[in-house]
Formats: sequence, C-alpha cells, structure tokens
Amino acid sequence: MQAEHEVVVLRLGHRPGRDNRMTTHVGLTARALGADRVVIAGAASGSKKTIDDITDRFGGPFDVELTDSPRRVIREWEGTTVHLTMYGLPIQNVEDDIRRDLDDDPLLVIVGAEKVPFDVYELSVYNVGVTNQPHSEVAGLAVFLDRLFDGRELGREWENATHRVIPKETGKKVEPVEEA
Repeated sequence: MQAEHEVVVLRLGHRPGRDNRMTTHVGLTARALGADRVVIAGAASGSKKTIDDITDRFGGPFDVELTDSPRRVIREWEGTTVHLTMYGLPIQNVEDDIRRDLDDDPLLVIVGAEKVPFDVYELSVYNVGVTNQPHSEVAGLAVFLDRLFDGRELGREWENATHRVIPKETGKKVEPVEEA
C-alpha cells in the first residue's frame, strides 16, 4: 500500500489547551490513513504521547516529531509540498499530478490550525481544497490521504501491534495480538 516515497504531515499552529484534541486527531488520522510521520509545531507533547501510545498498541511504523520551526520544515523540505486549505484548487483537479510527484519525491502535507500565514501558501507547490467550504482540518486530511492512496490505505497491514480491533457488525472488540 505504502507509496515508494515518504508522506509526512506537518501540523501548523498548535495552541496548547485549545487544540490538543484536534492536533491528536490530525496525527491519528495521518497514521491510520497512510502517512509515515507527523511533525507537530508547538508545545504538543501531550498529543505526541497519545499518538505514540496508539502506535505502540495498534502498530506502525509511524513517527511523531515536535518542531519549534514549522516554516523551516517547509523551506528545507526536499520534495513536494501540499497545503490543505479550503481556498485551494479542487483536489479532483490536482490529485493525479500530486500522485505523480509522489512517485519521484517525498510529500509534505501541511495542515493548519489557526490562521495560516500567507507565506505558507507561497512556499507550497500545491494549495489544495477538498471542498471550498469551511470544514475540519481532520476531515480535509482524511479525504486528501484517501484520494492520494486511492483507498489502498484502508487495507494496510500493521507491524508490531500489541492489540487489534476485531471488526463486528455491532459492539466493540479489541484483543491482544498473539505471537506467531
């Protein structure tokens, strides 16, 4: 399922106390839907800890990093940058181009929180909207990754999991992974 090159999600603008849950959900969505890593800007050690814990229990690989310099991450990225914004070009018009770029280069997917500085728009190769209506950055990331991977991420096999979810029509079941 995984693309030949790395897909990294950069979460901009984490506001401690206000964005903890949303930032955690950006990271969990990135992990569940095929990204290799999330880089979180700001003081988000609680979100990092939660995402690392989920990865430890339900498998990986998936890495979480914190940065105090998100613009430097963007400026120094050696690959394609995609900024998810409702002001961007419709995903259906650019997804094939982005997929082709991923064949040759790693991909940085930029997800904002508070008002995104204009230079992020200028530094991005693509400014992409999954819709041009206000919506959650978690929803935008989920739609983008699903379109990027053509749904292949939904059948991903997880390594080093200690627990797994057992699909059921009703109810919930999580069980330990048995060693082979």
